[in-house]
Amino acid sequence: MWLGISPNLFKGERHMARSVKVGEEWTIGEVRALRKIFGNTSNRRVATALDRTPKAVERKASKLGLAKTKKYLRTLGK
Repeated sequence: MWLGISPNLFKGERHMARSVKVGEEWTIGEVRALRKIFGNTSNRRVATALDRTPKAVERKASKLGLAKTKKYLRTLGK
């Protein structure tokens, strides 16, 4: 378990045929998880963990004033 999220969730994520919560309100638990993992995790992985689209994750993080950590950005070469 990683932050209460199963590591198996990320295995084969490119080929998943899972439904995502499109247009649904964010729960308090989802917002807490987003605040906890957004800074040092790719948007795609956060989206997979929360059953959201990467775009929804970007929008919500922006509304909450969240940003990626400098350490995470350095791993991307930015």
